[in-house]
Amino acid sequence: MLTLTDNARVAIESILAGAPSPESAGLRFAMSPTEENALALSIVAQPDEGDKVVGDAGARVFLDSAAASVLDDKVLDAQAGATGNVEFRLSTQG
Repeated sequence: MLTLTDNARVAIESILAGAPSPESAGLRFAMSPTEENALALSIVAQPDEGDKVVGDAGARVFLDSAAASVLDDKVLDAQAGATGNVEFRLSTQG
């Protein structure tokens, strides 16, 4: 299952703090409806039915079934980009 680094947890907590319902909100990965073999990332108020939930309160990530399969052996990390925005990176576990 997808794991989160400490940097990713902090970044997600920061992003979700501004969400309308931060206690139930999360970042949601789903397969892109417009690009083949691409993931779409969005901020959502709660997981969709069937989503897998990764992380804990304040730093939750929701994965649709296809994204969960693709990200099963991945680690999500985050760092500040050159302009101060958050950049997420995926790497293989281990």
